[in-house]
Amino acid sequence: MNKLGNLLSNVSSREHEMAEQRIILDQLDTLLIRTLGEHPRMGFLELSRLTGVSRATAQARVQRLEQAGVITGYGPDVDLPAAGYPVLAFVSLEIAQGGLDEIAQELARVPEILEAHGTTGLSDVSCRVAARSNEHLQETLIRINRIPTVVRSTSVMALSRVVAPRHLPLIESEQRPRPNRVPAYQPGQALAAASPRP
Repeated sequence: MNKLGNLLSNVSSREHEMAEQRIILDQLDTLLIRTLGEHPRMGFLELSRLTGVSRATAQARVQRLEQAGVITGYGPDVDLPAAGYPVLAFVSLEIAQGGLDEIAQELARVPEILEAHGTTGLSDVSCRVAARSNEHLQETLIRINRIPTVVRSTSVMALSRVVAPRHLPLIESEQRPRPNRVPAYQPGQALAAASPRP
């Protein structure tokens, strides 16, 4: 099996696992995600007040979203430049055939790699890398290039952020069904309660 076949095999097995766990988000789920994103330290009582549902409903829904892997954490969000890592680069890797598992283990040992994804196209893996300086980035790139599975790498440095990491616009872009079995939920009232006050 070639590199693309290995990548697609891994992707399809993960998609199959995700499809078994996938839930359909409704309006209340979306509102809970938005509210928790704006107030990650909020308790269930306050969350229920802002969303217009009972505390038990809010807690059960959040737990369901956590168990389904929709909500994966509550921060803290870290500003890497403020933490001393102002250099951001994107590194594309071509890897030896059949080396995806090995490269995943090797890349996980490089702390400057924030995330890595198997990709289609000219490269096999795309990484997001942070560094303290250009020199630190160069050292990191040399370290990555020394991984035996890496055949070739290409890197580009980010000059500025055009769109910050986000998920709510995508989640809110679809028409969501009203929640069933939550008769007290009133979308207009909950949205008004969750909106910031002037």
